Amino acid sequence: MELFSFLLLLPILLVLLKIWKWVNDKRDQECYILDYQCYKPADDRMVGTEFCGEVIKRNKNLGLNEYKFLLKAIVSSGIGEKTYAPRIMFSGREETPTLADGILEMEEFFQDSIGKLLSRAGVSPHEIDLLVVNVSMITAPPCLSSRIINHYKMRQDIKCFNLTGMGCSASLISLDIVRNVFKSYKNKYALLVTSESLSPNWYAGNDRSMILANCLFRSGGCAILLTNNKSLKHRAMFKLKCLVRTHHGARDESYNCCIQREDEIGRVGFYLGKNLPKAATRSFVDNLRVITPKILPVTELVRFMVVSLVKKWNRRGSTKGTATQGPIKAGVNFKSGVDHFCIHTGGKAVIDGIGFSLDLTEYDLEPARMTLHRFGNTSASSLWYVLAYMEAKKRLKKGDKVLMISFGAGFKCNSCLWEIVRDLEDGNVWKDEIQNYPPKTLANPYMEKYGWIQDEDPSNFKIPED
Repeated sequence: MELFSFLLLLPILLVLLKIWKWVNDKRDQECYILDYQCYKPADDRMVGTEFCGEVIKRNKNLGLNEYKFLLKAIVSSGIGEKTYAPRIMFSGREETPTLADGILEMEEFFQDSIGKLLSRAGVSPHEIDLLVVNVSMITAPPCLSSRIINHYKMRQDIKCFNLTGMGCSASLISLDIVRNVFKSYKNKYALLVTSESLSPNWYAGNDRSMILANCLFRSGGCAILLTNNKSLKHRAMFKLKCLVRTHHGARDESYNCCIQREDEIGRVGFYLGKNLPKAATRSFVDNLRVITPKILPVTELVRFMVVSLVKKWNRRGSTKGTATQGPIKAGVNFKSGVDHFCIHTGGKAVIDGIGFSLDLTEYDLEPARMTLHRFGNTSASSLWYVLAYMEAKKRLKKGDKVLMISFGAGFKCNSCLWEIVRDLEDGNVWKDEIQNYPPKTLANPYMEKYGWIQDEDPSNFKIPED
């Protein structure tokens, strides 16, 4: 009888064991951020109005029309006077960079931010199991991840990935790699390093679509420490809920709108096409279609479906077209499932466009606008400066959800949702100046100093010595 009872219970025990194993494995697949450190370059690399004027005057290929174009671009960019440039700019060698310039720029960032991060987290470099580095515009054997391993003397069995050419959306691509590795290995530490090397990539020509990048991009970077060790959950800052990647590389229009290339006489630069906003909108819409059901409550999804059906029914009787131009509103209340919006600082137009589409307030957009003003577009690392601003403002409370949205060459749109594990109040890179933000005005002084260019006659224009 006891044997018979045991045989009856055995299948049930096996099922329960499998369920327990599935739940336990699922818990070990979680992805937590323990800490992160944004990079703040030295003050001697700060870019002001006067210095920008000097750099532009050094380019002998520019004429009055290009000066007017650049003035209009920088005035409307949303970028302030405290952003940072690589050291090569201050020595006047931007048109003749060396490999060492690019490596030095990256090593200065690595040695500052990674060191601070690991020291504050109490984690030894020897404990890092996974290293993912993304820097799009420099490739130099040995790769940057190997240089980090060498500098910090990390373990010989460390798993490392070095991503290049991924553009401004590379942070979330690197995060996706970490997330997938965590699914196969338990109790691991991962170090994600994201930045951009500007030293070798200054464009010295006069193609307007390529000199625009000189105005927008600035130096920056971030190091992020992650784990899937559930015993460290109490120390974690954020927990990854979901991540969605959208790639429109198969569309020629999207593929070619944001690309590194040579101009007509062979000068290399980064081309930003006029169809870039259209490509970004397409990828953004497709990304939202996938991530929206994952992050919003069922009640909001049902409400949206009912409203959409009613609108569609009402349009059936209309004989006129309803085509519209410009940004399109999503029609969904994203605030029903998201508390904070971490938007890539690709430019003022990018922030405005996402704000309009998601029906966000100026309060929601403030972190992105302030980051663009203070640090400029730091490429893939810009999301983390935006997140740090929210933390410095003490906005991030336990249980809140943060939606990250980024765009990059390819053309790509990547997004993810984080849950805040505990109340966060550290200022990170903003801690010494957060009290000054937002300023009374975001206007920069470029028009005040260089506005006279607008009235100049091309036939007799000469660049003033001062």
